[in-house]
Amino acid sequence: MTKSTFTDADVLRARFAARIASALTERADELPHDLNERLRVAREQAVARARLVRREATADAIVFVSGGVAARTGPRWWQRLAVVLPLLVLVAGLALIREHSLREQIVAAADIDSVLLADDLPPSAYSDPGFAEFLNTQQP
Repeated sequence: MTKSTFTDADVLRARFAARIASALTERADELPHDLNERLRVAREQAVARARLVRREATADAIVFVSGGVAARTGPRWWQRLAVVLPLLVLVAGLALIREHSLREQIVAAADIDSVLLADDLPPSAYSDPGFAEFLNTQQP
């Protein structure tokens, strides 16, 4: 069994629709016959479309009751996975990009450190203001 819940908006829509329907019914006798027929056909088409939409909307939420246990049908596990999988791939890709970037920064810093430590000059010489002038005057 299904339990239907109506919100205030649903109740207001239903009241509004009932008022419009009663106003149209009262004035239907004043309209020409061909216009009445066109309106009748349009109403039948609208009702048919509404039934189809309602049937499609409830197709995923049919509740079967068997043995006192209600089982709700819905999207299968692979449909849920198809929705979540792109998000997981995106997060994993961003994590891998971040990891690769950090690794490249570490390798670059290690290369600079190894060159500085393997050089003949002490590391404090590179921070000396006269060292830049020394490099400019030196010709290879």
